[in-house]
Amino acid sequence: SLASLQLIKGRMPELAWNNETNGKRKREQEILGPNGLIKAPIRSTVTDAAVHQARIDLAACYRILDDLGMNEGVDNHLTVMIPGTRDRFLCIAYGILWSQVTASNLLLLDGEGNVLEGDGAPDPTAFYIHSRIHLKHPHATCVLHTHMPYATALSCLKDMQIEMIHQNSARFYDEIAYDTEYTGLVLGKEEGDRLAENMGAKRVLLHQNHGVITAGDTVAEAFDEMYYLERAAMIQILAMSTNKPRKLIDQDVITNYKDQVNQFRSVWADKHFQARKRALFKSSALGQADFAS
Repeated sequence: SLASLQLIKGRMPELAWNNETNGKRKREQEILGPNGLIKAPIRSTVTDAAVHQARIDLAACYRILDDLGMNEGVDNHLTVMIPGTRDRFLCIAYGILWSQVTASNLLLLDGEGNVLEGDGAPDPTAFYIHSRIHLKHPHATCVLHTHMPYATALSCLKDMQIEMIHQNSARFYDEIAYDTEYTGLVLGKEEGDRLAENMGAKRVLLHQNHGVITAGDTVAEAFDEMYYLERAAMIQILAMSTNKPRKLIDQDVITNYKDQVNQFRSVWADKHFQARKRALFKSSALGQADFAS
């Protein structure tokens, strides 16, 4: 985490004032990472409609997953690429609770970790995990990383595979990459590249002793994968807790159902995500609707 980096290097984030070529001064926050400083200049907000919608959707995703208890402190992260780009994406600033994320306070990052818009800087682990997957994964318009409890609990088992024992499990047939090499914090491109390569074209990476990454062509799809993966893990752990034999689904049934998932994935995901967003708007009395601000 960022706090760990600060302790390792013995240095807290600094605010520095630098001169631009036109003589005006700009504010930069500098975060010391393993490959040098990540600088966070504050610039104007993008007003393009597609970018604004991406901001709203990602902010909603943070709020929804927070409501579902799938985050951990201020250390997990969700990102989405800017429409029409391959090297610019939105991310939370380190130190913000997911319940505090709004469309306007998300950071805009480039492929080198520079903050192009927004206040603050990302957790370096967020940059090194997400930027490499965004670059390499065919479905990584949106990348979500959490330590959600049930799927993360499975990652702590020697055999962490999702068993084909339930309909929720079957949607992940041949869709999960299992990475058994945990090396600590992801603090460089090399480890980020290793995670991305292990994930390949799978929509889910289960990282042993760590947590979960999902990727989707939209925020809705990445969210839907995350939601149903946690449900599948929860059902499996509950079934395991009975100490009774678990009944696997027949292979032909799994194959048929997975074909249906592939056919309807985007429709199901969009319906689910839009319903969750509507619930946020209806929670204005609780301060939830401000995510779109």
